[in-house]
Amino acid sequence: MISKIGLQNLLFLDIETVPQHEDFSQLDQNLQELYAKKTQYLRRDEYSPEEYYDRAGIWAEFGKIICISVGYFAERSEREFRTRSFYGDEKLLLEEFTNLLNDHFSNRNHLLCAHNGKEFDFPFIARRMLIHGMSLPEKLNLFGKKPWEVPHLDTLELWKFGDYKHFTSLKLLTSVLKIPSPKDDIDGSQVRDVFYKEKDIERIVVYCEKDVIAVAQVILRLRNEDLLKDHEIVHK
Repeated sequence: MISKIGLQNLLFLDIETVPQHEDFSQLDQNLQELYAKKTQYLRRDEYSPEEYYDRAGIWAEFGKIICISVGYFAERSEREFRTRSFYGDEKLLLEEFTNLLNDHFSNRNHLLCAHNGKEFDFPFIARRMLIHGMSLPEKLNLFGKKPWEVPHLDTLELWKFGDYKHFTSLKLLTSVLKIPSPKDDIDGSQVRDVFYKEKDIERIVVYCEKDVIAVAQVILRLRNEDLLKDHEIVHK
């Protein structure tokens, strides 16, 4: 099945998220109480809500997107994989991402592809768009769609082969498939500090784009095709 999908029909993506504020104290009283209730069973007695706030970026209600990186195979005689990133103001980057989808990836054959995208990236983007009062682009509007009509491809799901209790990180998957590691600088647990303390969004963008390339490499490996070479990757 995967070999029948045209590579040019795939838009690979990854997002980086952080808590909406640098510190728990910056939330209003209502949101502080709601965050405490949201996390009470995860925290148990080990952490206070304040101590647990560094993980707020995993929930769309308490986090925000600081970068969306995408990648796609250009329609050329020679293979070329192009990457592009949207970052900065969240609403603006979501609008720019929506324009990309509507202008270039709105065909019924186009699919969004990410690792664990169905559980995290795709719903997180959709929720943040609705929070900002935006209309969902067709590729993220799943209301009323049957499972086989959802235009999403997930490399985690592909690797499960129907084993729904099995979770494999992208780092582990690239390792076992002998794909060059995308994680050679920072990891997800450091993104918050790099954003709020170091204020180095460019570093985060590089990190995010490496994930996008890694997901594309996984798809190539699952199709039993040659991996991308450095000269085939173009950063826009």
